[in-house]
Amino acid sequence: MKHFLGRNRLGIALLLLVSLASCTTTTIDEFRQGETGIESHESVVILGRRQASDYETRSEFVSCVGERMTRGEGAISIVPEQEFVDAMFPWFEPRTAPLRTRDLERLMTEASVSDRMTEFGVRYIVWLDGFTETTDRSGSISCTIGPGGAGCFGFGSWEDDANFDARVWDVGSLTNVGTISTDATGQSYLPAFVIPIPLIARVEANACSRLATQLKEFVNGS
Repeated sequence: MKHFLGRNRLGIALLLLVSLASCTTTTIDEFRQGETGIESHESVVILGRRQASDYETRSEFVSCVGERMTRGEGAISIVPEQEFVDAMFPWFEPRTAPLRTRDLERLMTEASVSDRMTEFGVRYIVWLDGFTETTDRSGSISCTIGPGGAGCFGFGSWEDDANFDARVWDVGSLTNVGTISTDATGQSYLPAFVIPIPLIARVEANACSRLATQLKEFVNGS
């Protein structure tokens, strides 16, 4: 009976931790500077900023946002990042990519650049800038190997914070029409009762989903 109660309490504790780990807080801020709208033959390209020396926006996050914008009501045609960068070589490589809309304006005077923009049907360029940071690590886990077998015991936790900004450039007017920021935070846990069981807060996935939804509405002019 004691063994059953112990296992039951352990199961309840694990279920509680799962519910905590799956809970994240996500905030979205939108700053609009111009009117937007997009036609069915037009597309959006989403690019990650990678000029910083201490971090670069992960291509997986860029792909996640783009893929989600192609789904559901108001779906938008997205030009894959790598396909666009390769076709525009070397103009959108990290060292040469335009940092301001006036840089894009100068770039569009190049016939090869403007022709390829037209071929892709690009109406908006979205620059994603940000990263996910892990902070506030606490706890410890120890593992032992003995005659009766191996096991790990202990508890660890940490906080993940995904912070991303999306700047939207209108290729038609060569202006910055707005910025959308997302910040997702969540607590992750690693309880170890013989076997470590990671309970990870999906902050980056939540940030991707919320940012993609907001971007889709923004570009559509909702």
